[in-house]
Amino acid sequence: MPSRFPQVDLSRVRTVSIEDRGGRVRIGDLVAPYDPGPELDDFLAVVPDILAGVSFRWAVAAVAPAAREGKTVLVMYGGHLVKCGLSRLLIDLMERRVVTALATNGAGAIHDFELAQWGATSEDVASGLVDGTFGMCRETADLMNAAAVAGRESGQGLGEALGARLAELDAPHLDASVVGRAIALGVPHTVHVALGTDIIHQHPSADGASLGETSMTDFRILAEVVGDLEGGVVLNIGSAVVLPEVFLKALTVARNLGRKASGFTAIGMDMEEPYRAMTNVVGRPTAQSGMGIALRGRHELLFPLVWAGIRRVLEA
Repeated sequence: MPSRFPQVDLSRVRTVSIEDRGGRVRIGDLVAPYDPGPELDDFLAVVPDILAGVSFRWAVAAVAPAAREGKTVLVMYGGHLVKCGLSRLLIDLMERRVVTALATNGAGAIHDFELAQWGATSEDVASGLVDGTFGMCRETADLMNAAAVAGRESGQGLGEALGARLAELDAPHLDASVVGRAIALGVPHTVHVALGTDIIHQHPSADGASLGETSMTDFRILAEVVGDLEGGVVLNIGSAVVLPEVFLKALTVARNLGRKASGFTAIGMDMEEPYRAMTNVVGRPTAQSGMGIALRGRHELLFPLVWAGIRRVLEA
């Protein structure tokens, strides 16, 4: 029975081409990994064991031994990490088997997908709002929404479905895609959407049932990953609401089922101190056992330092 309330007709929306829209972030803006050498030791030597300096050292020291011991290292990240050109650093840690699982929100998946397929992402929101073209890129919506439908039909999670679609397309910049590389390497990468929050939901190709079911599958995958967090690490980089809420529920499911999801290190990395990120990832889950660490700073400065520190400790 249809709703008795009026609904907007999305089939009538005006779309734009990504070729015309472009993007403020281009594939050439992404930084590449390097081999941190002894010069990094000199830098770390002048980071004081005071305040944020202590937290930085603890964070690096937590990830490296967890990786050596084959523990779960879960990275949850928002779209801003991708927009800051840091995808290849995250991919580097994944390819070195440091990061064993990843999760992102809808925005993170969209920016990753656009960079992989078209080499550009992040539109001018302010100007697009004026004429109603913000988020109306048809290619992004058509491909990603179709991937969700295909994923639902095959029983895949949304992350796996998007990675498979990029592989099928032979995306020109697949090597820079976090989702694409994760699926190719057999690393679980889940995508957690909130309907109505992403630009691809504005299009007639959006199928709520497919987006919901594939994202629900990814929630169950994430709960399985979280169930093995004992002695491991979870990093939440830049997601203030969606991923902290999803993580808390996944952790509850794991513990409800008797999994030993405790005694892990939770690291929050953000420019501010979002309530849910601090409470649901760093605070409550480690209150009885484990450690919570908060790192404050801009992603484009802080994450390269953490990445380099982890690499240096692992290779020392």
